Amino acid sequence: MRRTGLVVLTAFAGAMAFIASASGQTDGEAAPVYGVKLPDGYRDWALISVASVGAPVNDLRAKLGNDVAIRAYRAGTLPFPDGTIIARLAWNQTTSDENNRAIGPVAEKQLGVEAAHGLLSQSFVAGPATNVQFMVKDSRKYTSTGGWGFAQFNDGKPADEAVHKTCFTCHAPASNRDFVFTLYSR
Repeated sequence: MRRTGLVVLTAFAGAMAFIASASGQTDGEAAPVYGVKLPDGYRDWALISVASVGAPVNDLRAKLGNDVAIRAYRAGTLPFPDGTIIARLAWNQTTSDENNRAIGPVAEKQLGVEAAHGLLSQSFVAGPATNVQFMVKDSRKYTSTGGWGFAQFNDGKPADEAVHKTCFTCHAPASNRDFVFTLYSR
């Protein structure tokens, strides 16, 4: 009897550990409103697209997707299936003297001095990180927000509740694309 109880308890603990890891979310602090946590290994996910946002934001963004998201993007599946997680990483854009020194002479030869200076004035690299945001698809859990949960983390900590209360309203104009702005860059 005792042995059976131990086997059942061990099996239950193993199943819970598998479910936790399969959800793709860590044991870290959950964001307010939606309860989304930083997913394990998100920095290693496949690239969906990149973007640059001009003044006054001036940031560079990379959109990444877990395996479920990438399969849906490649197949053109809408709505996205449950289990989809999309990450948006953002950095301040900054100029790079190192890049400009390397690119400058070649650009001057090919374009001329004036055009090369214009080109280099618009050449940016990722600077300090600003935040990372997530969309997590769970149509049962997030019924009131189109099936999506949202999160923003700054320096690994969830942003405050006020930030999270704006997420769905911001994504509402993209309802015809399952509330996702980003198209897949092929």
